Amino acid sequence: MEPHYPAHWEADVVLADGGTVHVRPIRPEDGDILRAFYSRLSEQSIYFRFFGPRPRLSDREVAWFTTVDYVDRVAMIATLGTEMVAVVRFDRLGRQDAAEVAFLVEDAHQGRGVASVLMEHLRAAARERGIRSFIADVLPANSRMMAFFRHAGYTAQSQFEDGVVRMTLDLATTETSREVTMAREHRAEARSIERLLTPTSVVVVGAGREAGGIGQTVLRNLLGADFNGPVYPVHREVRAVAGVRAYKSVSAIDGDVDLAVVAVPADAVLDVVEECAEKGVRGLVVVSSGFGETGPEGRARQDELVRIARAYGLRVVGPNCLGIANTDPKVRLNATLAARLPGRGRVGFFSQSGALGTALLQRVAQRGMGISTFVSAGNRADVSGNDLLQYWEQDPATDVILLYLESLGNPRKFARLARRTAREKPIVVVKSGGVTQGVPVGHAAPVLGLPDTALTALFEQAGVIRVDDLAQLFDVAQLLAYQPLPEGPRVGVVSNSDAMALLAVDACVAAGLEPCPPANLGARAGALDYRRALADMDCQVDAIVAIYMPPVPGNAAEVAAELVRVAEETGKPLLATFEGRMGMPEELRVPGEGGDPGKGSIPSYPAAEEAVRALAHVVRHALWRRTPPGMPPGLPDVDTAAARVVVDRVLASPEAHDGARGQDRQEPSRRPPEEGAADGETTPPQGPASLAAREGPAASPVAGAVEADATELLACYGVHVWPSRIVSCSEEAVEAARELGWPVVVRADDPEISHRAGTVRLGLSDAGGVRLAYDDLAARLGPGVRLSVQRMAPQPAVATVVRAVDDADFGAVVSFGLGDITARLLGDEAFRLAPLTAEDAAALVRSVRAAPLLFGRHGYPPVAVGALEDLLIRVGRLADELPGVVRLVLDPVLVGELGVSVVGARALLRGGVGPRPDRGPRRLR
Repeated sequence: MEPHYPAHWEADVVLADGGTVHVRPIRPEDGDILRAFYSRLSEQSIYFRFFGPRPRLSDREVAWFTTVDYVDRVAMIATLGTEMVAVVRFDRLGRQDAAEVAFLVEDAHQGRGVASVLMEHLRAAARERGIRSFIADVLPANSRMMAFFRHAGYTAQSQFEDGVVRMTLDLATTETSREVTMAREHRAEARSIERLLTPTSVVVVGAGREAGGIGQTVLRNLLGADFNGPVYPVHREVRAVAGVRAYKSVSAIDGDVDLAVVAVPADAVLDVVEECAEKGVRGLVVVSSGFGETGPEGRARQDELVRIARAYGLRVVGPNCLGIANTDPKVRLNATLAARLPGRGRVGFFSQSGALGTALLQRVAQRGMGISTFVSAGNRADVSGNDLLQYWEQDPATDVILLYLESLGNPRKFARLARRTAREKPIVVVKSGGVTQGVPVGHAAPVLGLPDTALTALFEQAGVIRVDDLAQLFDVAQLLAYQPLPEGPRVGVVSNSDAMALLAVDACVAAGLEPCPPANLGARAGALDYRRALADMDCQVDAIVAIYMPPVPGNAAEVAAELVRVAEETGKPLLATFEGRMGMPEELRVPGEGGDPGKGSIPSYPAAEEAVRALAHVVRHALWRRTPPGMPPGLPDVDTAAARVVVDRVLASPEAHDGARGQDRQEPSRRPPEEGAADGETTPPQGPASLAAREGPAASPVAGAVEADATELLACYGVHVWPSRIVSCSEEAVEAARELGWPVVVRADDPEISHRAGTVRLGLSDAGGVRLAYDDLAARLGPGVRLSVQRMAPQPAVATVVRAVDDADFGAVVSFGLGDITARLLGDEAFRLAPLTAEDAAALVRSVRAAPLLFGRHGYPPVAVGALEDLLIRVGRLADELPGVVRLVLDPVLVGELGVSVVGARALLRGGVGPRPDRGPRRLR
């Protein structure tokens, strides 16, 4: 029987130098490219691989190397275009969990990180096949290979015998291996964007003579920006465009080309991409439309565009995009359709929308702000906001990051990158689709499963400043770009208008800031008055809002100079409503690079309320940054292995098969399996739909999943569920009550029914009361509704609900809310990504609007919030470690003065669930 080809092992990967390769398992038909690859190897590379000279491979050897079973013998290759550039393989040894490994990288591609990428993917394949260690025999002279194994991030041991160094690698994931992988990913993706934004030469393919044409517009904008390098127009019929010599094709250009801007009709783009690849172009900006935004045919063309580009090592911006820009004087790149770019600044700007991008750049310029770099991704078929985060994190020219997002391709990776980057550089986001949750046609990202409120909470957890609209985006950006972060929430207001001062104070209170009594200077206040007032409040405040709105023309220049001087001396953020002007007025600027606004410039807002709103966002971000990131705490009483056994046993039970068999089947989405998963496993479509709770494994809304009581599963994580008994008559109810202990509760077993008014009987302390309660509920609810008896939890207590969802985009997400009907109707629920740190758990509890009820407000006694936070941490760890738990609901969780009581818990389980987003070896979306 022919071995099953593991297609899910295929991946496009970014290398250390920013180029890409395609990684895939070797196939029997790869004999010719293997021979060609071998013919390009140096004698030294062959000697290090085979421990002796071997000028060529025999037909038998070629067949042996290319024909594998993908289980005990696995080989993976890296291809660039149609050529193989590297191969790595393992052969299982007699011991079932160990394999011998060998690498071979073409000399011309050594040092690009190809071996590191192949190692990650081969390791994932090995773990999937039950292999736990690699053994490699290396010649002592091959110091480069020995260093590679030692620096891979895995536990390595070596010993010298028989003239070779035998190295043994434990393939278990470690914190070091994760850090090494993420560091390599960061450097590679940052470098791939750097290559796009710092080209030394640009070709515009499709630069015609028609005035207003897309290609000619980009060409003229490149020339108008005085790009610091040659610009080559390509047109098959004319000799020159815009006074610049034109070439009939990319291949006809004499010099090297770094970046190609493609502006030809959609049906001609693929041919241009192949031509650019043959020329050695390193990046593409496709401004042409007619791709995914037009429907299935265009989407297929878009997918093929990306496939070809990545196969030849190119990254793609677009298609259907505005372009890219870099204001660095050493580059001066304006490869966009926008004729006017803002000046030089410290803000990096990413926009998915091409048409909107032009308007956004105009707004930046109107405010007098500057940018460092700009990327409009259009359909975002390849380069995404995550790639730009990787670049801007290490870009010394960028201090603030602005993102206009319509979708998220890899939300969990975005959260990880944002949480790391925001510690040093603020990230401000406008995310559209908050009401519709729609994604424009053509984007390579799906609609998110979580509600928009959850997305806002997850942004907050990652330190991302989410604003409501584009005006707020720039309001916040101009404060972050030019003023320092505040040390706290205390705000001083200095004004020459009583009315505007009161508006500013009211806005501070509404935004959760702490305004000091305002300094009202009177309508005729001048620079000296502002100086005295600001000096008086300096030590009492963390930020200052200065309002200067003279009823008659005054000496604005002197007041502005005083404000700039005070801001510099105090080192505290100062923002103004200066004559109702918006942006960065000349009078309030500190000269920066090239005459553009520099650090210390004071932003102005048309209204004081707008200034305060921007300040409130920045104060919250500063507080987040001062809060230690924390780590998920250790929980010594957790037994993850036992929990996995529980999940496997439930899924293997006959009831589970019966429940799953009757469900409507739907095609699951393909994902690479997690470490140790069986070949061919898939990940189901998931979302936050409510859990229908029924006794025992049964049918569920998620295809192939089964529901079960979560008591035993939670016990593995140190969570005790209050015991209950299902009863079918009043005498069984009495017997259960005596067994569990008085007093008891009689309720409908289905939580959805028990939430209705009149379906629960509390505080039953004798047999007669239990019989009466059972008979009354049985008559009220009718036949077919099962009733349960449960010992009553300690009172008084606040009813809450804890949930965990394995979201298809974000992975494990924990939510929390109060359990009363009002909170449920209002959707008062908070969310955090799992696993949770102690800080995450504390923020989760305090994020719901009804949180004061837990802290002794409104007549309620304070409850054991610490015990509740511990429960959330445990649920978060369970959700993170067990991807087979699609959904978990603890309802109700009663929080009393002395602890928490989990009264009900149900789980939705599914086998064959693949890895969470952002897990496993590096790969491009």
